[in-house]
Amino acid sequence: MNKQGKLFVISGSSGVGKGTLIKSFLEKNPQVKLSVSFTTRTPRPGEQDGVNYFFTTKKDFETAIKNGEFLEWAQFSENYYGTKASYVEKTLNKGENLILEIETQGALQVMKKFPQAEFIFILPPSLEDLEKRLRGRGTETEKAIQKRLAVVKQEFETSKLFTHRIINDNIETALKELQKIFDGYQNV
Repeated sequence: MNKQGKLFVISGSSGVGKGTLIKSFLEKNPQVKLSVSFTTRTPRPGEQDGVNYFFTTKKDFETAIKNGEFLEWAQFSENYYGTKASYVEKTLNKGENLILEIETQGALQVMKKFPQAEFIFILPPSLEDLEKRLRGRGTETEKAIQKRLAVVKQEFETSKLFTHRIINDNIETALKELQKIFDGYQNV
């Protein structure tokens, strides 16, 4: 009989580098799976169903919401995104550890429905540093940056609810901290 896998929920503010951190972690830990979300948005060139996302219709997504099938879900830019509870349970029941990379509000939903998960919040060294990162991207208007920074301030407070907090001021240091968290649950 397989040992039950562990769910690791990783969240953090936009621009904090969580995607880069998770990618580096998965390269060193190929046995860990990254959760695949469901979405109603149209696939982008090169994206594959079941690999990048599970692509579905708005009607089917809304039916799944009504049926309580999602561990977490949200709507952005008129598209739905979410993680089905059955997908998570199936993966964990196979003894596989699973990372769920989601925004903070989704993580709070998971805390209520799946409190046995480990919740990891990735923080920038400072609000000023994050602002520099966001401005350095050159992809957003001043208004959008100010809106993101207001959300970040709220997320900093919310991060206190997470089991672990990692400051991503150096990718290698943050990666070692994430590995230490993961290794701590391998030996349980």
